[in-house]
Amino acid sequence: MKNAQTALTMQDAILTLQRYWSDNGCMITQPLNTEVGAGTANPATALRVLGPEPWSVAYVEPSVRPDDSRYGENPNRLQTHTQFQVILKPDPGNPQELYLGSLRALGVDLNAHDVRFVEDNWASPALGAWGLGWEVWLDGMEITQFTYFQQVGGVALDPVSVEITYGLERILMNLQGVSHFKDILYAPGITYGEVFGQNEYEMSRYYLDDADIDTNHRLFESYAAEARRLLDLELPVPAYTYVLKCSHTFNVLDARGAISTTERAKAFSLMRGLTHESAKLWERRRAALEHPLGVAAAPAPAERAALPKVPGVETLLFEIGVEELPYADVPATTEAVRESVTAKLAATRLGHGAITVMATPRRIVITVEGVQPRERDTVRTVRGPKVTAAFKDGAPTPALLGFARSQGAEPADVRIVEVNGTEYVALTRHESGRPAVEVLSELLAEVVSGLRAGRNMRWSDPGLSFSRPVRWLLALLGRTPLPVVVSSLSAGDTTRVQRQAPYPEVRVTSAEGYPHFLHMHGILLDREARRGAVVRGALEAAAEVGGRIDVEDQAGLIDEITDILEFPYAVRGSFDERYLELPASVLTTVMRKHQRYLPVLDGERLMPHFVTFANALCDDDVVRAGNEAVLRARYEDAAFFWRADLKVAPEEFRRRLDKLTFEDRLGTVADRADRIAALALNLAGRAGLPEEAVEVVRRAGALAKFDLASQMVIEFSGLAGVMAEEYARRAGESAEVARALAEMELPRSAGGALPAGDAGAVLSLADRFDLVTGMFVIGAAPTGSSDPYGVRRAAIGLLNVLRNVPAVADVRVSDGLRAAAVRYAAQGVEVPFERVAEAAELITRRYEQQLTDAGHEHRLVQAVLVRADRPAQGDRTLAALERHIGSEAFEALTAALQRVVRILPEEESSGDADRSLLTAPAELRLAESAEAVRQALHGREDDLDALVEVSAPLVEAIGAFFDEVLVMDPDPAVRAARLALLADVAGLARTTLDWGAL
Repeated sequence: MKNAQTALTMQDAILTLQRYWSDNGCMITQPLNTEVGAGTANPATALRVLGPEPWSVAYVEPSVRPDDSRYGENPNRLQTHTQFQVILKPDPGNPQELYLGSLRALGVDLNAHDVRFVEDNWASPALGAWGLGWEVWLDGMEITQFTYFQQVGGVALDPVSVEITYGLERILMNLQGVSHFKDILYAPGITYGEVFGQNEYEMSRYYLDDADIDTNHRLFESYAAEARRLLDLELPVPAYTYVLKCSHTFNVLDARGAISTTERAKAFSLMRGLTHESAKLWERRRAALEHPLGVAAAPAPAERAALPKVPGVETLLFEIGVEELPYADVPATTEAVRESVTAKLAATRLGHGAITVMATPRRIVITVEGVQPRERDTVRTVRGPKVTAAFKDGAPTPALLGFARSQGAEPADVRIVEVNGTEYVALTRHESGRPAVEVLSELLAEVVSGLRAGRNMRWSDPGLSFSRPVRWLLALLGRTPLPVVVSSLSAGDTTRVQRQAPYPEVRVTSAEGYPHFLHMHGILLDREARRGAVVRGALEAAAEVGGRIDVEDQAGLIDEITDILEFPYAVRGSFDERYLELPASVLTTVMRKHQRYLPVLDGERLMPHFVTFANALCDDDVVRAGNEAVLRARYEDAAFFWRADLKVAPEEFRRRLDKLTFEDRLGTVADRADRIAALALNLAGRAGLPEEAVEVVRRAGALAKFDLASQMVIEFSGLAGVMAEEYARRAGESAEVARALAEMELPRSAGGALPAGDAGAVLSLADRFDLVTGMFVIGAAPTGSSDPYGVRRAAIGLLNVLRNVPAVADVRVSDGLRAAAVRYAAQGVEVPFERVAEAAELITRRYEQQLTDAGHEHRLVQAVLVRADRPAQGDRTLAALERHIGSEAFEALTAALQRVVRILPEEESSGDADRSLLTAPAELRLAESAEAVRQALHGREDDLDALVEVSAPLVEAIGAFFDEVLVMDPDPAVRAARLALLADVAGLARTTLDWGAL
């Protein structure tokens, strides 16, 4: 790492970037003269990326973010920081390489440092803008936002622009080796703190403490009105400038905590609308001017080279090279491509061996062994019209002539075939197999053009869309390059390896042994090998300080690390022990959520160490120091939130929930908390909790969700519940209330920890019943893979609580949903009854899936689904069923009850039956046996064990009844009486099992 004496000053860094991007075709412009939250908002970006004109520009932009005010105390969070903004329109095809060149120009040694592109999906609601790309990390610190704009001002972009936004303070802190922004050398002999320290403190005071709320509300309204007036005058640039003034004023009010939920939604809608009108007006004005800068040309389609000859059996190697995929897309794309290749090859006649698909963040590699040189020849019969339609008086009809012509044959070539007793004319076609190179060239092109992910983007190539840009293709059949063309891409015989390598693009001469070839270039292609390297590296690094890594607990994070790296290289870091005064959950959440660090433990105690991973071999000391500085700043932020939150009472946080939106149609988070509190008391009564537990529910309900308004949880949402317990204890709440507030958030995942206390279990159920009911009521039920509100997860969570916490085992799903619906109706939300029924059905299907996944036999699962309303009872019934199934007594009972059920009409009506007509001995015996069973089961009507135990006389009576009595007697009155008796018998067991399913 460099230091302040040898590294660039900040002003030198600005000059260096200006010179670099100027040399690479960018125009250098100046910052905007009004406050913006990011360089993106400058019209040189927000307006110029619209329309077809090419536009490459670079400029410095002081970016003002009132909510980041820290009085100058945080090492790298400032209310005004310096961005360097670059726009490349259209995408030049190699923007990442250009960006890395700029880091080299700044003096970043890419071999020593760890530079990574980490998934980030960017959006600006106020601008109506979004794009996909990455945060760029330098030794763990985010230094750049790198985005392919997809939409701005609600307008889809064509061509797509690349935005590169540098955070200059963070880059300079790393290069100069300083740990606080105040110590950055801005110019020779002058530090950043000396120039801007006073500004930071005073503006933080203004934004957080002293900004006049009424004045800023008036300013917001005035700026919005002026923007509206200017749009009416068809002046898009000044109109948009006033939208920016609105945005900054809104941010000031937000930092002061003066924006309610309703005001936030209204303000965002207003600013988004004004921005959209400005954008559309700008487009029209540029079109009227006939696009003075010209129109960007799209890349020309690639042309396929002549197909080579490959006479023997060979291995196919095909690599799809991409810019860094999001970690979740790596395994998903691996599986999708495997399925695609397998299906497409199966649709050909090309013989082949094993198909292997492996992937890293930058490549999807397909290998097919034993590819035959050509497809098998085949004989195919093509059926034409019926014989009766093909000939008339022995001569060919137009139908036959047309069929023959379509097949390139003569009418005399046809023969007659019989299909299902009908004669048709037919032709026999001898089809020669195509060469493998022809089959594969087309097939692989289809695989690439068919790539899709959960969220897709566009880039410079107009014919492709995927999670991130596809930049190269490698195709070899044995040692022969295979011509594959997709849109503007042509496959070659080169691949790209680590970007910092001396030769980042290398030639591949053979399809054999490709994983080993990549390993020699610092890339682990096999996912299991990468995961093993992560686990081994972490354990070894932790052992150096006498610690351990909880591999099982961190399995999800380890998977994530595996899929963001091509060559995991472990680096152990440390942090100041004074931060251990913060709750361990806060420290580990910061490590995992923001930095993907693995915490180091001594037993169960957190140690002041962590393990991070670089993407290649690096200078351990440089990367360690950088990551330690990042974590120190993160912990300073957490400490800032901690200190600020402890000054606010839980009741005050609870009142502030009315400024947080839950869902526009369902109200605020405060409304949701009120519903949860009322619903929890309802459920506590249904569960029969003792009075002391009810009081805990009452008090915890009064504070429900309060921590969602705390600064800590706003920053780290995964700490919801955890911080509620911490803050409640410190505010003097009882341990039981504090714990119930934490357990309200459990379980956090399908197999996560469950509430240990009865009050916590009731609050957990209330939380999930409210969410599931609300989403169904407004028509936001999960569909396919889309479940943005986590409704399925909530359904699984409430099932797990009902199945595993004895105190709430008797709470019915239907009662919980109805009680939640009542609360929504009381709030004025329309509650269609059928939507509540749909919610119950979703929960039933989740319960069914849980039982099936646990390995229970399908028919037994179906039999106990009648108990899904009380899933704990369903579990007990299923256990009893599995004990009894196959026994002689149970099989006899099942057969007897099924015999009863089969004869009963679907719509039973036994109320008017005259039971005095039942006089035959078999009838009286069955009635007596049924009554005996009813009395024996009193108080345990749903107990399958008890039913089996007392059922023998009933089974005999059912058999005798059917042997001796004609149920469907000609006399309607007698028939009705006998059916009523059988309905009574069926009713004894109907709620226990669906006997028909057996």
